[in-house]
Amino acid sequence: MFRTAVSATVLWLLFIGTVVAAPLTDQERQRLIAHLNMTEGWLIDEVSGLSAEQLAYRRAPGTWTILEVMDHLLVVGPIYWQDLQDALKGPGGQSSPAKDADILWYGIDRTNRETAIPSEVPKGLKDVRAGVEAHRKLHARLIEYVKATKDDLRGHIVKRQSCDAYQWALLISTHEQRHVLQIREIKSDAGFPKK
Repeated sequence: MFRTAVSATVLWLLFIGTVVAAPLTDQERQRLIAHLNMTEGWLIDEVSGLSAEQLAYRRAPGTWTILEVMDHLLVVGPIYWQDLQDALKGPGGQSSPAKDADILWYGIDRTNRETAIPSEVPKGLKDVRAGVEAHRKLHARLIEYVKATKDDLRGHIVKRQSCDAYQWALLISTHEQRHVLQIREIKSDAGFPKK
């Protein structure tokens, strides 16, 4: 009797595990890929064709240049990827207190300015073309992962942000979107070099 109860419990736990561990829906996957492609395109459009003076323009002391913004994105790319991988190694079956809309809003609303933590400040990128190529590689790795993954991104939490792994991948894209808006702010400054 005890053995039967244990076997039934084990089977039930295995069943629960398969129900909880769900791959992305087609819609989730398509939306995430579309957002990643959109922000990558915007970023490349914003930095391509800029002169050295434009890339180095600083609108005020303590603010970043466009080249530093690009550098920051390259610094955080591997960190954010590792945060995603670490979350997937943790326990599953969790749910995020955040909503996807909150993550999307983060990319649009720059009223709450943030300061990069020391490990995520620009490291000294010199060549924007090399930066664009490095960014494309980082971005391609994430997109290929999203296209193919069967991981339960909704059931694993990224502790750093208290969001699920799907939302974290979306946040990588919306973080980039925030910086695209920052670049546009720099370019719209009255003192921004014409050439």
